[in-house]
Amino acid sequence: MSSPLHFSFELFPPRTPEALTKLPSVVKQLAALKPEYFSVTHGAGGSNQDGTYETLLTVVEHTGVEVAPHLTCIGSTKERVAEQLDRYQAAGVKRIVALRGDLPATAMSTSAPGEFHYASELVSFIRERHGNAFTIEVAAYPEMHPQAANPGADFDNFRRKVEAGADSALTQLFYNADAYFDFMERCAKAGITIPIVPGIMPITSCANTLRFCSGCGADLPRWVRLRLEELQDDKPALLDFGLSVVTRLCETLLKNGAPGLHFYTINQADPTLRLWSNLALGVGA
Repeated sequence: MSSPLHFSFELFPPRTPEALTKLPSVVKQLAALKPEYFSVTHGAGGSNQDGTYETLLTVVEHTGVEVAPHLTCIGSTKERVAEQLDRYQAAGVKRIVALRGDLPATAMSTSAPGEFHYASELVSFIRERHGNAFTIEVAAYPEMHPQAANPGADFDNFRRKVEAGADSALTQLFYNADAYFDFMERCAKAGITIPIVPGIMPITSCANTLRFCSGCGADLPRWVRLRLEELQDDKPALLDFGLSVVTRLCETLLKNGAPGLHFYTINQADPTLRLWSNLALGVGA
């Protein structure tokens, strides 16, 4: 009997009054699909952790769906992280996405400033302090973290997070399914068996897609880039093309054993709803 698939949606704290007003409608529409949980990001360097908490409360208030706040350790202290964990636990949070966080632009190494230097140390701290009270998600990079020295060093970082106590992982966005399958083969050879859920970014514009890929080091196949550039002044056609590309990606992933999908919604319901419908996932898939 096959295991149930895991589906989740990612949000970020609204940055404008208009976006804040729109958020309840977005989460209600997405919650109707009965995801396993929503994850909520925050600003670089933990600058918007309060926004994460407020967004978390909005999701719970309007949907009752489980929420997994992103918790970064960059530039933080054990005391501060402990306070955040206690705050989340008091709010009923059962799942944490544990991340190092973005380094300052002036950083000279991949070691983060503060009392924690790597996400594996944050995972260990959560386990030491709270045992198994939280399900811990960590990040995985099928195409290598852009700041890693090489693929081997990046994979070693991932393995340390798993050994520290991560329960499962969410990948960075990608558009090349082979990158994910290669990463999974490497995990199998290393004895890593936790679920690794692909992160899926709907394509809604040429500029944004290029920017997202550039920012995280994801490969955008040349043929996709050329078509997006060709269609960038024809929004309906671009949306249809992007939907087709990402639908095929998701179908390939699920057909070949991916344990689910984690959708980067960018606080928009329609792109993810269209993709969900195209995949015929139903409700509570």
